[in-house]
Amino acid sequence: MARRSRRYVVPGAEQGMQAFKADVMKQEGYAVDSSRPDDVKYEVAKELGVPLQPGNNGGLTTESAGQIGGRIGGSMVREMVRLAQEQLANKKQ
Repeated sequence: MARRSRRYVVPGAEQGMQAFKADVMKQEGYAVDSSRPDDVKYEVAKELGVPLQPGNNGGLTTESAGQIGGRIGGSMVREMVRLAQEQLANKKQ
């Protein structure tokens, strides 16, 4: 199966999203190297008991991969919603 190539629609957004991911996961209590924020997935996987390793993870179930991505993405979405609510509340004042 071919791997999808994910690209951001807005040029330059990837760097900002990676920094956002690093900030959010630090707030969640994970040790994040700001120069390699994607590596936090290994710490999350270890915490969840998922055997994620650098390189080929073809034996990993979709459910296991989803647990890792869900933990990271869910945290990011919660923070985005909180920030949006904060901005809306400030506009009303």
